[in-house]
Amino acid sequence: MTSIDSSDVPVDGRAALRANCADCFALCCTAFGFQRSADFPIDKPAGTPCSNLTDAFSCSIHDSLRRRGFRGCTVFDCFGAGQYVSHTLFGGTSWKERPDSSADMFRTFAVVRQLHEMLWYLVEAAERTTDSELSEPVEQLRGSILRILDGGVPEILASDVERVRSEVRRTLIEVSEEARGGYAAAEHTSDLHPSADLVGRDLRSVRLCGADLRGAYLIAADLRHGDLAGVDMLGADLRDARLQAADLSETLFLTQPQVDAAQGDATTVLPPSLRRPQHWLA
Repeated sequence: MTSIDSSDVPVDGRAALRANCADCFALCCTAFGFQRSADFPIDKPAGTPCSNLTDAFSCSIHDSLRRRGFRGCTVFDCFGAGQYVSHTLFGGTSWKERPDSSADMFRTFAVVRQLHEMLWYLVEAAERTTDSELSEPVEQLRGSILRILDGGVPEILASDVERVRSEVRRTLIEVSEEARGGYAAAEHTSDLHPSADLVGRDLRSVRLCGADLRGAYLIAADLRHGDLAGVDMLGADLRDARLQAADLSETLFLTQPQVDAAQGDATTVLPPSLRRPQHWLA
């Protein structure tokens, strides 16, 4: 695999930001730890392989993860960081072959995953904005992240991820304001705001188009049959949100992990960049 630069990324900019587990050394199954909870049935320390990991870096219970209580695995997405770290940055030599590289590999994966997620958002931001004053900082941020990634392991580990995240967040908010401004002024209730607590709320009769629900808690919220055009979902918690027959095709900053954590079915309309979760069709 080659490094991610402008020539590698196709028109929609997302191909290199999609996970390819077959080209990864099971980094998400090894680098990160988790505790027994509603999302995991066991404890696993960071830096240790999951007990379900095979010698071929595959999951021995992949087809039954949710049924066995490993829901957290089914909603994780590395945004292509796994294969980038495994092959581009570490030359296709696994942490099994070189145990002395494991610490750096796992630390690098954690950083690259965050950078790739930011790139995903910036691709959408570039698609959404028509304002040259906004498109320029979007491309500048994208370029700066790509340069960090191309700098190799030392530069990645030395990067100030929080500073980059802050700059990206600020730009995404500006793009969101522009995009949502295209929707008619809504009679949004005072409950619809960034970081709103909408846990378990029935929102079926609420006009949501153009609402700013960035960072909102929508756990188990009822959004069935809703039109979510122009709704900013950046970082919103959609665990068990009911999305049956909802139209999210024009929702802002929606990601695959959010969709995977929600409930939906064949009638849910998703953006072209996202896939329908397998468990929705089970």
